[in-house]
Amino acid sequence: MLRGDQLTMASIANLLRGTDREFFDLFEQAGTNIVHAAELLDAMLASYPESAGLAREILDCEHQGDHITHEVIKRMNQTFVTPIDREDILQLCSALDDIVDYIEEVADYLGLYKIEAPMAQAQRLAGVLRDATRQIAAAIPLIRTFTDITDHMVEVHRLEKVGDRITREAIASLFETGIDPMVVIRWKDIFERLENAIDSTERAAFSLEGIVIKNA
Repeated sequence: MLRGDQLTMASIANLLRGTDREFFDLFEQAGTNIVHAAELLDAMLASYPESAGLAREILDCEHQGDHITHEVIKRMNQTFVTPIDREDILQLCSALDDIVDYIEEVADYLGLYKIEAPMAQAQRLAGVLRDATRQIAAAIPLIRTFTDITDHMVEVHRLEKVGDRITREAIASLFETGIDPMVVIRWKDIFERLENAIDSTERAAFSLEGIVIKNA
């Protein structure tokens, strides 16, 4: 049970955090957006090139991500006391935005490079990315009350390691004898962006962990 002085300190801490909860609403919107973008990419790679039209929907997600980022920054500029540190807001916002940006680049490169059929490793990476974004989206609402998010974070870190392993295997396979050098260059670009997207989910996880630890 908290003593009077402890209760006072807790009340002061809550006051200093600020009362504007719209930041959390925006983060949850961003979480929904990254999952939608990742699921679209997963579906796109599952049946490419028939699913090439999904690139347009992924681009819409990228625009939505930019809009959310703009709203977060606008809100920060209008808010004297934010509910969490400004640095943490920017770091989380940046990581979430990067996820969608890399997803959009993968979708764009599939058309730009005239890819005829997806490689199995790219499909597996898209599945890993989809699962990682779902974990991030599930964790985001919990930071409203600075609730423990360890289970979600452990899973994101595990998925990132799986993604690293698949990427190494994929790039190694590109250098097998007889593969056109241009094919190697194109797929290496795509694999690197898939890896970057997965790495960005881990960055978002670290940011979420930091927010909970600092404010619990």
